[in-house]
Amino acid sequence: MPGRPAGHRGCVTDPAAAYRAALPEGRTTELDLRGYDRTGIPVTATVWRAADGTRSGHGVGYGATEEAAAIGAWGELAEQVLLDDALLAREPRTASFRELVAERGADRVADPRTLVLPAGADDDPDRPLRWLPTTRWATGEEALVPAEFVAPHAAGIAAPPPAGGWLVTPITNGMGAGDTMERAVGHGIGELLQRDGNTVDFRALDTGRVVTGIDDPQALAAIAALEGAGLQVTVKLASTEFAVVVHAVATDPAAEVPVVVSAIGEAAAPDRAEAVRKAVLELASSRARRAFAFGPLAGVRARHPDYLADELAAPLPEQEPRALAAMTAWTGLGTPELTDLLAPLWARRTEVPFAGLPTSAVHGPAETLALYRERLAGFDLLVAATEVRGVHVAKVLVPGLEVETLSYGRIGERVLQRLLARGSDLVGLGVAEGPDRRPVRLTPEATERVGGPAWLDVAAAARTVGELYPLYREPTRHAPQRLAQS
Repeated sequence: MPGRPAGHRGCVTDPAAAYRAALPEGRTTELDLRGYDRTGIPVTATVWRAADGTRSGHGVGYGATEEAAAIGAWGELAEQVLLDDALLAREPRTASFRELVAERGADRVADPRTLVLPAGADDDPDRPLRWLPTTRWATGEEALVPAEFVAPHAAGIAAPPPAGGWLVTPITNGMGAGDTMERAVGHGIGELLQRDGNTVDFRALDTGRVVTGIDDPQALAAIAALEGAGLQVTVKLASTEFAVVVHAVATDPAAEVPVVVSAIGEAAAPDRAEAVRKAVLELASSRARRAFAFGPLAGVRARHPDYLADELAAPLPEQEPRALAAMTAWTGLGTPELTDLLAPLWARRTEVPFAGLPTSAVHGPAETLALYRERLAGFDLLVAATEVRGVHVAKVLVPGLEVETLSYGRIGERVLQRLLARGSDLVGLGVAEGPDRRPVRLTPEATERVGGPAWLDVAAAARTVGELYPLYREPTRHAPQRLAQS
């Protein structure tokens, strides 16, 4: 269907409408992305633009039905916009970690080293940082966290960077929305477990553990939809530590927009069938979204001319140079060339029977959240939350869970141990020597557990990723095409 303005001040009768109704005043648009691919699986995109044109947000959703895709897209949009609104209304506290510990106590301030810092980061406890409040889920007490871990992007922080810059690049991982806070927080934890489970087990470091013997009817139906369109789908296992973490990829020699072959569907769930279903559906979503966002603008103009006119009228935000350059290079490749470049995605080294993966009978957001909390016993759970017109939004932090190792060099105890156990040349124990080996920033307790100081070789990590960087970080949608025309 064509893009259409979607008013959001009427009667709320469904979850998608509830998300729309919670958004601030502005122009909203819903786009059906199925026309950008040939699988037929519902994929929806949403856009919100502030009335004054100063802010915008985007969401993408997918599912077995159009309704599910719309709910996902509007929910993702609400996550971004509503959390931004809440954070921009709060000025961060500026202080050093040591000052805050002396003032509040160690249990009321998150140690940045537990939040997974980039190797070599400045973790001086006397360095002033910007801090935002979160709520400890178990007790309801307030705990301060550096703002860049709470906000999904730097523009969502109501203060400039501190001297020396942000500790990390803000990311959206860990966000959730729903009709209850339990649903929002549970969704956020699922995102964290998904990324923690596959951080160094897929993409450029794909371990090639292929899931075989899938017999769930809904998962098989989703796979059949893709294979009926000429794709060869493979589902792979990353982890079963806290959830079943899988990802799905597909070769496609007939791809008309080459970038779709880079699509990956990721999922984490307590139950194997749910995880596989989600991963395969997200694979279809990723294909359509990538064709829409990084395929020819002529296709967007033909399907959604009003949307594209609005996009082209808005200035491009500042881009991450590496992501922009790498995606621009991909747009110049044909399907065979990009398929060859993506060789790590197609790795098949071992087989894992679907029947041997964990199952779970939990049902609903409250039960799912309770199960995740049980499995994460010993981990803290910090939540930055807001509620607007019955819509709950959360950014969830679980200190110790890992993310963005190969993209931003963030590494903590758990990924370090994982890579050491493999004998990876990316990491090692001992004092970091030379310009490329950066010290892993751990607490004294974690340093003792791993066997002493450790390092990450950032040059080796960069070589490992190489031309695959768009699998990790993307530029703004349509940015390569827009800049090519300028």
